[in-house]
Amino acid sequence: MYLLLVALPLLGTLFTGFGGYWIGSLGAGRITLTCVALSFFLSIIIFYEVALLQTPCLIILAPWIVTETTTLSWGFLFDTLTCVMLIVVTSISTLVHLYSTEYMKNDPHLARFMAYLSFFTFFYVSISNRR
Repeated sequence: MYLLLVALPLLGTLFTGFGGYWIGSLGAGRITLTCVALSFFLSIIIFYEVALLQTPCLIILAPWIVTETTTLSWGFLFDTLTCVMLIVVTSISTLVHLYSTEYMKNDPHLARFMAYLSFFTFFYVSISNRR
């Protein structure tokens, strides 16, 4: 669930970026909006679990520097501050995706724009909880 929150905007980017020609503008808007909205709902669930139930989560992805006395790893830490930031970022990004889909509905390059916007959201979400 935690990594899915980070991966959903990236999946929306990949589907829209590589399949935008076939799914069209309407499909691109719906796919990216759905992925970001699901990330928002997951961030609410994670906020409940981490902040209200007080169970922080550390996910270690890969080792970075390993010595005899120290091990530094790449990973995600979901604590209270991270969860608050995730709710803010995903809620605003969901509203921006919704507005952009309606505002640019007649633009022929909507699929590319939505892919870029979803890619921006992916990086913003992944940076907000990187430790």
